[in-house]
Amino acid sequence: MTTTSRSSTARADGPTRAMPVAAALRAPRPRRRPGLLALGVALVAVGALAAAWLVSTSSARVAVLVAARDVPYGTVLTDADLSTVEVSGTSGVAVIPAGERDQVVGQVAATTIVAGSLLAPAQLTDAAPPKAGEVLVGVPLKADRLPAGGLTPGDRVLIVETPGVDGDPPIGLPATLAATVVRVGPADLNGVSVLDVTVAAGDGPALASRAATGRIALVLLPRVAGS
Repeated sequence: MTTTSRSSTARADGPTRAMPVAAALRAPRPRRRPGLLALGVALVAVGALAAAWLVSTSSARVAVLVAARDVPYGTVLTDADLSTVEVSGTSGVAVIPAGERDQVVGQVAATTIVAGSLLAPAQLTDAAPPKAGEVLVGVPLKADRLPAGGLTPGDRVLIVETPGVDGDPPIGLPATLAATVVRVGPADLNGVSVLDVTVAAGDGPALASRAATGRIALVLLPRVAGS
């Protein structure tokens, strides 16, 4: 019994052994790739240059022609009708450079040009109406045969044949002629205004004959986009 007790005491009082500790793991250091770094720097430089180019091109201003006042359809443009303004970003926009002012003077408005609008080549023509294939006809009309809002040069209209006084309306569709208003004269003491209109050359005689009877009226058509 005594021997067993000593043996137990010796094991309890003997030196203790430390538990082994695993060595700390170090993350592998990233390997530098000079090629990728150079590519990144190049992309940044290209982006900066592109941004600088966009800013410079968007801020570039060009002098172009504008209408200084309203110019009715068929009117010959004078120098007083023109002004200039500087605009930016004209790419894709039809404009007339200010340097072509002398060439624009003397041309004819192919549509009604509103004051302050940028002039475009499509708004101008070399000859006053009527153009080739058209004739100009004067049409006298009373106020009750015209739109209440009036007409302006460049308006597209239908000239409609109407029945005589106390006549019955036509059974079918009335005869019509397409025309474009060139000028609107002032009303006389009887309330009659003379309108100059252009029609196809083949329709000129028929329109003049109908206009002499007074049996016509005008219907205003929608404006074509850009006119």
